[in-house]
Amino acid sequence: MRVNALVTALRGIPRGRYVAILAVLFGLVALRSFVGAHDLGTWLLENLPVALGVVFLWTTYRRMPLSRMSYSSIFLFWTLHEIGAHWTYSKVPYDEGWRTLFGVTFNSHFGFSRNHFDRLVHFSYGLLITYPLREFFLRVARVRGFWGYFLPFDFTVSTSAFYELLEWGTAAVVGSDASNDFLGSQGDIWDSQKDMALASLGALLAMTVSALIAWHYKRDFAREFAESLRLKKAAPFGEDAIAQIQMDPRGR
Repeated sequence: MRVNALVTALRGIPRGRYVAILAVLFGLVALRSFVGAHDLGTWLLENLPVALGVVFLWTTYRRMPLSRMSYSSIFLFWTLHEIGAHWTYSKVPYDEGWRTLFGVTFNSHFGFSRNHFDRLVHFSYGLLITYPLREFFLRVARVRGFWGYFLPFDFTVSTSAFYELLEWGTAAVVGSDASNDFLGSQGDIWDSQKDMALASLGALLAMTVSALIAWHYKRDFAREFAESLRLKKAAPFGEDAIAQIQMDPRGR
């Protein structure tokens, strides 16, 4: 019932208006993140992928608009990211806010010794971005069944790993305070592995929930899932396919 209520509420708002509202809200969030940013160099590094994402969504909106749910997920993730960009991830003062509300810091209450805001955002990347990626794969690559859940999960994990390599490369090449804040390992030699693990966990949770919802509402879910794993062509590819291409370059 809650899923039905959410779907009804989202569909009740015209898509163009909904996206415009989110765009304005995110513009305000980004502006607030920029004003008084702890380190401008770090803020610029953190917002480069966001800028590329905004350009992609803007240029593809008319041809391939995403669902309101996907835009909402992207908005929530980017909002968390802008908080980290403003303070730099390792210095987001969530402990002070927790103390104001509950009289004790979050870290002391749970026995943490480092700032874990970056962990939250890496988990949120998997949780919030994997569904928009699933929508993209379903509509562009026409994946079905198992692959409609595995490929978005796999893409999320691989891009998480790529981002960790990008952070490491930036810190190694630039070697400035901004790049160290961008890296944000806080002295943990397993920081990259933990970040990737959390992103993977978030992606797994998102796809598990998506599969459960589909299983509940789609009568042919099991058949489609099984069909997606069935062997479609028994003949091998590799050198045989290359030889075929050489004989018939036009692929006839």
